[in-house]
Amino acid sequence: QVQLVPSGGGLVQTGGSLRLSCAASGRTFSNSAMGWFRQAPGKQRECIGSINASGDSTYYAESVKGRFTISRDNAKNTVYLQMNSLKPEDTAVYYCAGGDRYYYRRCIDATYWGQGTQVTVSS
Repeated sequence: QVQLVPSGGGLVQTGGSLRLSCAASGRTFSNSAMGWFRQAPGKQRECIGSINASGDSTYYAESVKGRFTISRDNAKNTVYLQMNSLKPEDTAVYYCAGGDRYYYRRCIDATYWGQGTQVTVSS
């Protein structure tokens, strides 16, 4: 049983930066691939990117590649999403999630989810 608790959401201006954190409880975090997802109003949830268990490989959706960075600190049971050059279209509820496998060329299949945190980018 793993619980994921995100933090760091809020309001930011266009072009600004924001860092989200996702703290995990339990003893399986270091063995889990992790991902970040978001859901904008009226749209389906989409994958932002993912990171493997050791933290040495990442995957990103084309929409955020070059602007967002996923990292993790297994000693702290925490995964991060650094968001730079934010745009109004990045406004969404952001979720962290875990999966059983990491894939080099696509997002994880999330098997457990954290609660969402709101990110709003003003125009």
